[in-house]
Amino acid sequence: MIEIRFHGRGGQGAVVASEILANAFFFEDNSVQTFPEFGVERRGAPVAAYLRIDKTQVLVRCKIYEPDHIIVLDPTLLNAIDVTVGLKPNAWILVNSNRKPEELGFPSKFRVATIDATSLAIKYNLGPRTSPIVNTAILGAFSNISRFMPIKVSMESICKAIKKKVPIQMENNIKAAQEAYNLVVTKEALLCPK
Repeated sequence: MIEIRFHGRGGQGAVVASEILANAFFFEDNSVQTFPEFGVERRGAPVAAYLRIDKTQVLVRCKIYEPDHIIVLDPTLLNAIDVTVGLKPNAWILVNSNRKPEELGFPSKFRVATIDATSLAIKYNLGPRTSPIVNTAILGAFSNISRFMPIKVSMESICKAIKKKVPIQMENNIKAAQEAYNLVVTKEALLCPK
């Protein structure tokens, strides 16, 4: 079983991102379970969402305390909360950031990748410029790094899930995800040629 925790702020689409990714994994014959956790219910407040993926039926019904990977939609959360709480060694940390992975200061026991999903969301008019919706772009980046995980998710399934879950600006969301797939940067090396 793979467990993923999403960190974002209200209005960025963290919960929808977990649902889109769950659908994408489901399209590839996996069992999935996703659910949100809200703190203070207001726009901009930290939110978390959880996703479990397995080749067999997911029967666990509790919060994820020791995720295999995390996805951070808002880099300002890195200064506000410890996003690595419970994170397993050798886990992937995917952060929406225009900085290089080594500049984020995570311990070397984690694998780090970054993608400037905010710029992509602005480029494709996903949400207002002051509060762009970065969820689909960061999922494109996740598809790329999932190639190094026990359970992978293809860009084809991500695009199919976006079509199912995001009726507004569907084509632009897909373009942002596809571009993010090619632009994700890891600490070790670039995963795909630009």
